[in-house]
Amino acid sequence: MITRLPIAPNGPTFSRLIYGTWRFLDDAATSNSADLLKRLHACLELGITTLDTAEIYGLYRVEEFIGQTLKLESGLREKFEIVTKCGIYVPCDFHPDRKVAFYNAEAVRLVKSAEKSLRLLGTDYIDLFLVHRPDWLTSADETAAGLNKLIKEGKIRSAGVSNYNVHQFDLLNSRMDQPLVTNQIEFSLLHMDPIFDGTADQCQKHQIKPMAWSPLAQGKLMDETTPEGTRLKAKAAELSAKYGDATLDQLAYAWIMAHPSQPLPIIGTNKLERLIATAKSADIKLEREDWYGLWTAAKGHGIP
Repeated sequence: MITRLPIAPNGPTFSRLIYGTWRFLDDAATSNSADLLKRLHACLELGITTLDTAEIYGLYRVEEFIGQTLKLESGLREKFEIVTKCGIYVPCDFHPDRKVAFYNAEAVRLVKSAEKSLRLLGTDYIDLFLVHRPDWLTSADETAAGLNKLIKEGKIRSAGVSNYNVHQFDLLNSRMDQPLVTNQIEFSLLHMDPIFDGTADQCQKHQIKPMAWSPLAQGKLMDETTPEGTRLKAKAAELSAKYGDATLDQLAYAWIMAHPSQPLPIIGTNKLERLIATAKSADIKLEREDWYGLWTAAKGHGIP
């Protein structure tokens, strides 16, 4: 059973692995409510109680789909923590008037988006509400005003950001009545920027846990046609027996979770068997030399 832990001091408690929903409508296994309901029960059996979604997922359709599924069973919503994001607006069938994609993190927009998410998800509150991308045209005071209002009114229980650099995070956090509780960032063996650009260090400083999106680098980790994929496959084969016949993807999740900032990886698969296999990665405790061995295999050179 996957453990749960607070994502920040006085913040929400999340499962160690988070189930991502951005591909829900791309696969027959999760594209209708009856099948998704089965998948949600599978998550609960594994101890995965946190769902990550976003206003823009499925071109603005996934939140409603999740809401329709949660309505199928009384009390199901209360068994999950829901994370959603807002702030990205693109031309699509729902918004044919838009001519170009843009960001908007103005207070009025954040409030409207949160209220829409509440309606579509069929819930009275959102456990964690994230600004999906930094909006370069909106001041930190303006963005914070919207988030502070939503928290004060009880529509969201906590706020955070996604894809913010350390300076953007600190600036917005300085304007918050209730501190931000996470930064959802890209983090994997093939995207180690958070280790080097200060993002993961900042999370430790504030005692918050980052959420890691694309932990398998969109499958590129397993691409044996690339030098890094070949090296990682060989290293995983070397380590597998030591960690209970662990696969490369299980080792990759364990590698992320071993970092002292305690990232919470977001699982993006729609395949039940892979979901079950991924859950086992939470039990893998990599030894120091093996963690650096995977780092070396991914980079193609030794440490500085």
